[in-house]
Amino acid sequence: MIKSNIIENKFLRIKTLNFGATLFEVFYKPKKTNLILNLDKIQSYKKNKNYLGSICGRFANRIENAKFKIQNKNYNLVKNEGKNILHGGKQGFDSKFWQVKSFSREHIAYQYISIDGEQGFPGELKTTCKYSIQDNKLFISIKANTSKPTHVNLVNHAYWNLEKNKKTIFDHYLMLNSDYYLENNKNNIPTGKLINVEGTYYDFRKFERIGDFIQKKGSGFDENFIIRSKSKLVARLLSKKNKIELSLYSNQPGVQFYTGQHLKYHSKNKIIKKYQGLCLETQFYPNSPNNKKFPSTLITPNNTYNHNMRFVIKEF
Repeated sequence: MIKSNIIENKFLRIKTLNFGATLFEVFYKPKKTNLILNLDKIQSYKKNKNYLGSICGRFANRIENAKFKIQNKNYNLVKNEGKNILHGGKQGFDSKFWQVKSFSREHIAYQYISIDGEQGFPGELKTTCKYSIQDNKLFISIKANTSKPTHVNLVNHAYWNLEKNKKTIFDHYLMLNSDYYLENNKNNIPTGKLINVEGTYYDFRKFERIGDFIQKKGSGFDENFIIRSKSKLVARLLSKKNKIELSLYSNQPGVQFYTGQHLKYHSKNKIIKKYQGLCLETQFYPNSPNNKKFPSTLITPNNTYNHNMRFVIKEF
């Protein structure tokens, strides 16, 4: 059964679910605003096709042709997006029940143990996702250990909207700390080519209105941006209407900027439409297991996967 848990302080109330270790609510008390999209009922998350707030894995984003090789051994994964695998397969970490390992007023930690061979991935993988708060800051820490060499890329898939009415994200302003993005082929698989954002509608190095750039591009965004080296600042997002600014810091080399153009949800009590929320998914690059030029996503029993996120929320 899906259950919710709440951690809070005088600035934030964070509600999470044991299903998918899902971030259900980020309620910013000074503005009385929930900053992410969620469904009307927690039991509805069993059919959460949009990955709202979920932890995606064991390999988030895409792996081309749903296969990779480790030490001359081929591994065939479960395809769920044409010939490719997306967000860990047909039954990824977002669709699993996680166990609560520790819980206090200002933190909660979930654990999921993925068996060797699940969705085709080698090795038993023990993953812990910890949500914690301190003043106006939300921390998400994801750690994983494996019994065999395997590829890991875990993300939180929250859809952010800093406005109260949550109509669209067009009036949000975004800054990305990135000089390059990854060129994709028609199947959203990186070609391996890094494109300089200079002079393009991918240039978010200073605050830009998202709706303007979607209009210039002619479609929404679903690209991986390379974070400037030696910097932990990933992005800053602000709503001039609600006067809230969100700053994101991480130890990952890239961030998938997705504008929710495929969002769709309809029930008696709630409707979610395209462009109603945006994702800033810090991560390794898509299809890294098949591109030796990309930072490696391979972990072994001798090392630990470690992904840290820090969200700072403030008024302006």
